[in-house]
Amino acid sequence: MNGVHDMGGMHGFGPIVREPNEPVFHGQWERRVFALNMAMSAWRKWNQDASRFSRERMPPAEYLAASYYERWLWGLETLLVEHGLVTRDELARPGGRRAAAANPRPGALRPAEIEPLMRRRLYMRREVPDPPRFKPGDRVVARNLHPAGHTRLPRYVRGKPGSIDRHLGAYVFPDTNAMGEGEQPGHLYSVRFEARELWGPEADARAAVYLDLWDAYLDPA
Repeated sequence: MNGVHDMGGMHGFGPIVREPNEPVFHGQWERRVFALNMAMSAWRKWNQDASRFSRERMPPAEYLAASYYERWLWGLETLLVEHGLVTRDELARPGGRRAAAANPRPGALRPAEIEPLMRRRLYMRREVPDPPRFKPGDRVVARNLHPAGHTRLPRYVRGKPGSIDRHLGAYVFPDTNAMGEGEQPGHLYSVRFEARELWGPEADARAAVYLDLWDAYLDPA
């Protein structure tokens, strides 16, 4: 979707400031939000792509004002409400979040199940019968799509020409997976876009961007 989360190539946000020796979490609450997201995945009510889409639906002003894990918390609460695991009234009630955690429903993740869950790898690669449409060196154009749902096609490359660097295999298609429309796996490619094709003649002639893009995002040039 065309939301404020799609900031690639946008001006006005300043440089990315690196924090020396940055910790994994800046506070205990961030650790808990991450743990809650991992724990709720055990219910299999939603998938990773749906989780991303929940955060993308955060109102723009709130999204820009929120920190990384505040967005994660907002997205998790949205999914909990949408899947009937909690109500907005329960979340808004004083101590509501603690009460919900203290009284888990049948099927909730238990302490002994945490380590096996964290060790379980999420494999998104799939086998498909059709061969890839493109090969390394082929010229392509990213489709100018503006879906209302989730997509992994950044706005700044839509309609722009690029070239196939390599074929990566077939993977679950996030656009449909996020919307409950099935995995619909497709071929995935690493696509090279020259900086000047993206941002004009003032961009560095030596610079390029590599993006992993699905077949459904591409047309022959």
